[in-house]
Amino acid sequence: MKTALVTGSSRGIGRAIALRLAKDGFRVIVHGSSPSPKLEETKALVLAQGGVAEIATANLCDLAETAALAKAMGDVDVLVLNASVQYRTPWQEITPEECESQLNCNLVSSLLLIQGAIPHMKEAGWGRVITIGSVQEAKPHPDMLVYSASKAAQTNMMQSLSLQLAKDGITVNNVAPGVIYTDRNVVALSDPAYAKKVTDSIPVGFYGEPEDCAGIVSLLSSDEGRYITGQSIYVDGGKSVQ
Repeated sequence: MKTALVTGSSRGIGRAIALRLAKDGFRVIVHGSSPSPKLEETKALVLAQGGVAEIATANLCDLAETAALAKAMGDVDVLVLNASVQYRTPWQEITPEECESQLNCNLVSSLLLIQGAIPHMKEAGWGRVITIGSVQEAKPHPDMLVYSASKAAQTNMMQSLSLQLAKDGITVNNVAPGVIYTDRNVVALSDPAYAKKVTDSIPVGFYGEPEDCAGIVSLLSSDEGRYITGQSIYVDGGKSVQ
């Protein structure tokens, strides 16, 4: 049984991906920044559908904790880098602390976990690395400058690694969600005027659900996805095209 680690899988997109990969037959390592009922709930949901799951915790804004996770996670065949931090702050008011936190979680931790996972993938001659980006790579929000920049940097890193690892049977891709109805967006989208403004900006006319991101990750994690590498695939209802 192959193993998949999904960072930030206590809720939202990460949880949906973890449940889908468990359904696909992977042993899933669900991850959160610290122990929590939500994390236990994700594990319980995997077990309830007949899957295999365990929990790992590490604050990915803390590089020492990230390095410890990279060392302790064991042999991982599919690495889904979903965890992220974002702050809504006008660019003139961004603090070094906010910048460091977002860069560590959204970019540097991805590199450290990839470094930890690749030796096993190379030995096996098979592996999948999937970064979870954002439509903000193409349409940056004016008050999330560091978040959008960090996601764009992560995708650039993915593209470089895809070329370096292709000969080893390892594919590296990015999935970039658009507006997805998750805990992160509930408050903002509860304002009818703002929600209308958001949906009006999406060609399909509605925002997505976490499960809308899980299908493409399932494909990229499978043998059927073996010929896809170095790609950034937008799951955004067409928003990135406008």
